[in-house]
Parts: sequence; structure tokens; C-alpha cells
Amino acid sequence: MKKVFALFIGLFLLPLSIQAADFKEGTHYKVISQTATEKPEVLEFFSFFCPHCFKFEPYMQAIEKGVPSDVTVKKNHVNFLGQHMGAKLTQAYAAADLLDVKKEVASLIFDQIHTQRKAINGDAGIVAIFVKAGVSESDAKAALASFPVNGMASQMKRNTEEYKVRGVPTLIVNGKYQVNTSSVSNTQELIDLVSYLTTQK
Repeated sequence: MKKVFALFIGLFLLPLSIQAADFKEGTHYKVISQTATEKPEVLEFFSFFCPHCFKFEPYMQAIEKGVPSDVTVKKNHVNFLGQHMGAKLTQAYAAADLLDVKKEVASLIFDQIHTQRKAINGDAGIVAIFVKAGVSESDAKAALASFPVNGMASQMKRNTEEYKVRGVPTLIVNGKYQVNTSSVSNTQELIDLVSYLTTQK
């Protein structure tokens, strides 16, 4: 989790361009798989219970805006923080995706946990978040219990296991490269590094 501290310092610094040739395996990223995804993608593993993930949100927003338009940016909630609520919030994030209120629900959950410092109490607390996001209670309950959402939550759990993610936030690019966020000093360098890796096979 400490890996993002150095990056936070540079959030509001003027962008400093860096040449792709300067990015080195073992320094800026590591190879975690022999094969890459067919299409370029950025996958962030995160937890709503992780304070560093909460602080990392502006970087993810910058990455989403800054990478080439053909790059898909996705987020994968992990179950291993928050005890029994970890898996429940994975389910909630999947339901928010299905209902197309992913950003609204994520913002509300992060705010309640890290800004208001209030616990989310079980299923009722999760449904209340969806209602605040403009979803009816009945639609929220139906989505949370639905087969597609169960499948999406199971896939996120499998992804966490497949990539052997033990800490968050973790950025995986093209299913092959894990970004070392502490190797860059500002937001633009992070975007440049991620963009560079999306072009690699």
C-alpha cells in the first residue's frame, strides 16, 4: 500500500513528459504473464475499505481520460479486505455495473467509509447506497441477487486469484504487466507509463 505514497506527492505537479524508451522492466513494471490480452486494457484491483484506493481515485480518473480511446479501463473489487463485507461490496460493485450506476455507487461507498467514517451495515446498508444513487429499493435488491451479478462477482474473485493480487491498489495492463506506481513522480508520467504498456504485447 505504501507504493502509492510517492505518487500522491506529484498529483498537482506540472506534467513532465517521459520517453517510452525510459520505461524499464523491473523498474517501472514487471511481467506477470507470458501472454497479453487481445485488446489493450487497464485493470485496477481495489477495495472500498482501502484508504490508498480512495486516494488513488483521481489517478484512475486521469488514466481513463489520458489513455488512447481504444483502451478499456476496468476496475476489479477484491474480497480480502473488510472481512465478510469484502465479498458483499464486490457483489454491490457488480450490481452497480449492471445497473449502470457504477461511478455513483462507488463514490457514495468511498465517501461513507473514508470521509464520513461510517460503517456500511450489511445488505440494508448496501441497498441504502443504491437508493441514494437513484435506484429503487426493489431494483437494487433484484440486481444484487441476480444471476449475472453473481457471475460478475465470481469473475472478480477469480481475477484476484489468477493475478495473485495480495495488495491494493494494483494496476495490471494488458493482463501481462503490473505497474510500479512508485516509479513515477506525477500524474502525467503515470499516464505515459500506462499508455506505453497498453501498446506492448
